[in-house]
Amino acid sequence: MKLHNLIKISMLVAFAAASFSLGAAEANWRERASAEEEMTTGDVDAEVAFGREISARILGRYKAYNDPELIKYVNLVGLSLARSTNRPELEYHFMILDTNTVNAYAAPGGYVFVTEGALRLMKDESELAGVLAHEIGHVTEMHVVKELKIKGVDDSITTGLAQLVGGSSESARAAFAQAVDKGFEMIFTDGYKREDEMQADKTAAMICGLGGYDATGLARYLDRIRPIKEKTPDPDQTHPTINSRISQINEAIAANGIDTGSAANNQKRFAAATKALKESR
Repeated sequence: MKLHNLIKISMLVAFAAASFSLGAAEANWRERASAEEEMTTGDVDAEVAFGREISARILGRYKAYNDPELIKYVNLVGLSLARSTNRPELEYHFMILDTNTVNAYAAPGGYVFVTEGALRLMKDESELAGVLAHEIGHVTEMHVVKELKIKGVDDSITTGLAQLVGGSSESARAAFAQAVDKGFEMIFTDGYKREDEMQADKTAAMICGLGGYDATGLARYLDRIRPIKEKTPDPDQTHPTINSRISQINEAIAANGIDTGSAANNQKRFAAATKALKESR
């Protein structure tokens, strides 16, 4: 879904609760991200092309949920959050997966998925915002891109994409396909590194705070799904526990002076938007 096909920028601004400035914390977050990476146009296009292929794999595993109004609502929340990110060059897409699995996923380049099962367990809009912001964090911090070293060749869109996607050689196409396989496994099977998950949680708190949402939403949601997530064994203990993630979120809120007392959770709006979903099945 393209931004201009969903809603005008002015409507996005009005949809989200009024955001507030986090002063130096906001500036440092944006500057840090832009200073760390020197990305060319080719790099961005390579990232988007790579993420598009992974998204196709995700939609091959799970069907897209068919409810235009709910899809529009999730996009409105997601796009209002995307306005507060440190990567304005990306065009974000938010999709619902038709599965009772409780999860959310992000592919490089701005492709974010949340499952029907996850939506059923959420209580308000700030929890949805927290989950989407966490996945946006994986995108903005380029966790998959950095791990797999996905880059274009130069500033030329054509050259960068041709080299990555494999327009010129069979070996390039094979390398691209292998990278997509690894990216898909990283998202679905292996999971992110502990430090990547923790960084995405901190980023989520910042994005929600800048968007005017109650930044504790993600922590409340994580606490609710704890019984589900703790059933999944982590023999290598490579992933953070729910407790450590909640602590990280609360520390980020305190460290950045994010006001949660007057921030929005929009419980009634969320209930209205998800009523049909929660009453089905």
